[in-house]
Amino acid sequence: MAPSGWFSARALAAAAATAAALASAGCATTRVEAQWADPQFAGKSLRGEKVLVVCEANEVVIRRICEDRVAAQVTASGATPVIGPVDLTVGPPPANDRTLAAARGAGAKAILGSTIAPEITVVNPPPSVSFGFGGIGFGGGSRTATGAGVGVGMPVGAGQASQGYGANVVLTDVATGRLMWTSKVSAPASGDVNTQVADLARVAVEAAQKAGLF
Repeated sequence: MAPSGWFSARALAAAAATAAALASAGCATTRVEAQWADPQFAGKSLRGEKVLVVCEANEVVIRRICEDRVAAQVTASGATPVIGPVDLTVGPPPANDRTLAAARGAGAKAILGSTIAPEITVVNPPPSVSFGFGGIGFGGGSRTATGAGVGVGMPVGAGQASQGYGANVVLTDVATGRLMWTSKVSAPASGDVNTQVADLARVAVEAAQKAGLF
């Protein structure tokens, strides 16, 4: 039979692990790791212009979510998004010839390309519980029996892995084919990929706005 404090100790350990994970997640935010802008395009806003949106990812679902979220952010910034064909690629910055041709055909002034991929995998190990039973003495007459300390360790639950996604974002001028602006954005690891991609799109476009490009 399990010791009387076993179930309460398991509950406390699980609660402590959950609280630690939530505290850690609360401190992490989606952020711009680095960015660069061509001074030639300073002050040349794309507000009111068409922008071709292209996303690349290893999974179709991530690409589709990226395109929808980036397009929504472009709309919110005052430009008009145009989502390119599914077989377009971001290409090496600033953009490849095929993507540039598609942008010109759509009447877009710029291409906003995003490459989304997992950057980090975080494994949260299960908490463990240990119990120590100290010396227990039994005395009677001339005989004394003393029990040595006993330690019991047992894991609670199983470890869980979550991924943190990152985005390399490039803004290309269609007329010249030049790279206007680029950034690297990272999201904290979590099990909610939809929210991660949405946050990556929001933070990236907000950074481009601060650079004066929207």
